[in-house]
Amino acid sequence: MKYSFLGAALITLSFNALSGESFFAPLDVNSLHDQEIEREVKGEAPRFAIPHDIHFNSLTDKSSWTEVNGKMVWTHRVVAPNSVSLNFGFTKFNLPESAELKIYSSDFSKNMRSFTAMDNNVDRQLWTPVILADDVTIELAVDAKELNLVELELGRVGQGFRTFAQKSAKAGACNVDVACSEGDEWREEIDSVAVISRGGSTFCTGFMVNNTQNDKTPYFMTANHCGITAANAASLVTYWNYQRSTCRGSRANRSNQFNTGSQFLASSARSDFTLVRLNTAPRSEWNVSYAGWDRSGDEASMAVAIHHPATDEKSISFEMDPTTTTMYLKNDIVKNGTHVRVTDWDKGTTEPGSSGSPLFNQDHRVIGQLHGGYASCTSRTSDWYGRISVSWNGDGTPSTRLKDHLDSANRGMRFTDTIR
Repeated sequence: MKYSFLGAALITLSFNALSGESFFAPLDVNSLHDQEIEREVKGEAPRFAIPHDIHFNSLTDKSSWTEVNGKMVWTHRVVAPNSVSLNFGFTKFNLPESAELKIYSSDFSKNMRSFTAMDNNVDRQLWTPVILADDVTIELAVDAKELNLVELELGRVGQGFRTFAQKSAKAGACNVDVACSEGDEWREEIDSVAVISRGGSTFCTGFMVNNTQNDKTPYFMTANHCGITAANAASLVTYWNYQRSTCRGSRANRSNQFNTGSQFLASSARSDFTLVRLNTAPRSEWNVSYAGWDRSGDEASMAVAIHHPATDEKSISFEMDPTTTTMYLKNDIVKNGTHVRVTDWDKGTTEPGSSGSPLFNQDHRVIGQLHGGYASCTSRTSDWYGRISVSWNGDGTPSTRLKDHLDSANRGMRFTDTIR
């Protein structure tokens, strides 16, 4: 599977209810090396942050409320020295019309978009993208007459130790930026792929996927081992267009195009897929596309992977030889195998974080999503992708197969094309 040693934290947490602050001790990368190795052995998704479960309710935190210009304002400061980033899981979230939730670095140098009643959802939760700061202020403003309608409880803080826009090199040098000329014939497919976080701590790759009605229902696919379930699908955050603007140019340093929250639809460990429906569709100005797919089971004459290695900017990899059908991590060809095997990458590779990314055939249609393998910049070895053709019927129930969702009209189509 696509994992590596990431690091961990010396978990120390303190609250100061009187001043409205939470403090987390600095990360100790070396202390949890063995734990990350154990996660790899278990086949668990890699982590970019250490999760801290807390319960801090705005309405019971009376001391942190003040009146400002006719509004009631609540603030809570989160400090985690030397962290790469912070992210927040509000396990209770439901705002009245007058309310506005802001999250910004305490020195005002960084922020994310405000959250309002427009972000209310069926799960009554909100999971934020990362903010690249180690000292952050959470601020809620609401009309006094609607104060009793507020539901806001901070239930988790993700303390980042690796994530977007780190200055040091992360992914291997053989990876190819999607901005390079090699990606020119794959622009529509590139725009379907996102780096994702789940539970504010683990990361993978995934992609928007088309359906037989071409109606832009916000279906999103990734790998089953990335850990999205009915219980935690609300915590999914998808980051769009996280990629360099020029070939081998400066780091993207951008994570402001995101969707938060989803509804679990189906998954199966056999072909390692998960399908969800995002709570909202990506905004039109982000130019996100919906990847076409091919469920025929035919081998690809060549294959292309689009993925986010090690939470790095989006990359593209090429296999110029035909794929084969095997079982997971096996080389022997099996007619009814569960996986597509890429023998070795001719250009580029995959890495931890690439899991769940789509594999396209020569016709620009997805034939599988990355389960795992041994490929790297220093090893020309194989990768395995769970087959769309197997996932189509899955384990025989709507919650374990694709066809009920991607072909709800029962048109019986064997393939679809990418659309915008």
